[in-house]
Amino acid sequence: MIAQDIQRDWKPILKQFEAVVGKDGVVRRREELLTYECDGLSSYRQRPAVVVLPRTTEQVAEVVKICDQNDIPWVARGAGTGLSGGALPVEDCVLIVTALMKRILDIDLENQRIVVQPGIINNWVTQAVSGAGFYYAPDPSSQIICSIGGNVAENSGGVHCLKYGVTTNHVLGLKLVLPDGSIVEVGGPIQEMPGYDLTGLFVGSEGTLGIATEITLRILKTPESICVLLADFNTIEEAGAAVADIIGAGIIPAGMEMMDNLSINAVEDVVATGCYPRDAGSILLVELDGLEVEVKTNKQRVAELCKKNGARNITTASDPETRLKLWKGRKAAFAAAGHMSPDYFVQDGVIPRTQLAGVLKEIEALSETYGYRIANVFHAGDGNLHPLILYDNSVPGALHKVEELGGEILKLCVKVGGSISGEHGIGADKKCFMPNMFTETDLETMQWINQVFNPKGLANPGKIFPTPRTCGEAANVKQQITEQVKGAEVF
Repeated sequence: MIAQDIQRDWKPILKQFEAVVGKDGVVRRREELLTYECDGLSSYRQRPAVVVLPRTTEQVAEVVKICDQNDIPWVARGAGTGLSGGALPVEDCVLIVTALMKRILDIDLENQRIVVQPGIINNWVTQAVSGAGFYYAPDPSSQIICSIGGNVAENSGGVHCLKYGVTTNHVLGLKLVLPDGSIVEVGGPIQEMPGYDLTGLFVGSEGTLGIATEITLRILKTPESICVLLADFNTIEEAGAAVADIIGAGIIPAGMEMMDNLSINAVEDVVATGCYPRDAGSILLVELDGLEVEVKTNKQRVAELCKKNGARNITTASDPETRLKLWKGRKAAFAAAGHMSPDYFVQDGVIPRTQLAGVLKEIEALSETYGYRIANVFHAGDGNLHPLILYDNSVPGALHKVEELGGEILKLCVKVGGSISGEHGIGADKKCFMPNMFTETDLETMQWINQVFNPKGLANPGKIFPTPRTCGEAANVKQQITEQVKGAEVF
């Protein structure tokens, strides 16, 4: 159990932090702390007691030791773009922000690896090696702002995870600061190391087992040829059938994405690509890469399969500029949702590809039952859904109903043989749905692992695992948090 002491004397603790990271590395003014009270899941808010910004592994270790010695809960945060509340502060906690840890420590092109600090932005990795003909495959839609440390914590995916896998498939080794402040290294410079896969255990642990301070990533050689196809359909069912046929034909695209009519019009309103037909029921984006002869052959086969399933038009692009234009709308889909509604709630579930048409019909039915519009954007190739539930948070009770609707979508995903998360993690948002997917024995086993690394429960407490609190807690505690913030004092 975590010792919570609302009367804690912070002054000597703040002096210890300042001795480690300097006065500029400690944030404690109430108005400055507002920046850190939530991550991308803005419906959950809690102001931290103090924010610390280290620059090195050693500084992180010293900060964590101070927390350990004083029984202070702490939460690690990168760029704050997470969508499951994984970086949400807890009451009376220290928020350890890795945003200043943004150095590239080593580039080894010969062995196709790069070592970075956790604050490095995802897209910077590719920029650092693209001149030599390499790139980093995992590419979340937020890749221009999300950090590698957060990607590791949440095991983020992206457009190219269909063919190349998610973050865990590209992490070779990690330097970690454990919850007691000790520094350890797991993994190594090669893909497969003997012994327990501690690297795989840590990736996706959402900051509950420690903080990654140095990350060794696998980089890939840029493909000889890349082609993007955009096919538009009258219905989303037709596009879904095309997806199934493409995979069934033995073709594994680098990426395969779908958007429904609501999403299409939202992105055209905001980014005006001019590529997405507004009257289409759905569009399908398929990226093929590899040897030139392979891409040429697969491009023709994919086009034929799309036409077989009712594609009205097919646009292809091989030059970088046009390819980027075709992808622009998909990458901007989440941001464009803000144009349609004052607020939106993003879910992240996974289903078998064969269940796509049926699940989308049930989501449409749920939308009508609850009375909220849902825009569907998803990684069609691996069945990772991202339904965007549109609502107005200023309407009393709206958030509660939207959370309930989001929960029904997750339950539906599990019911058809899927998962409650594909890449956003569990965090504070989905922990109450873990029993829908895992048995009590499964959850107990996970807790045993947590206890080995985090025996005091100080590292990111209250995340991943269900608690006695019920689903919809963001709505339930909204007023309580507001009152706590009003009564907070400046240190």
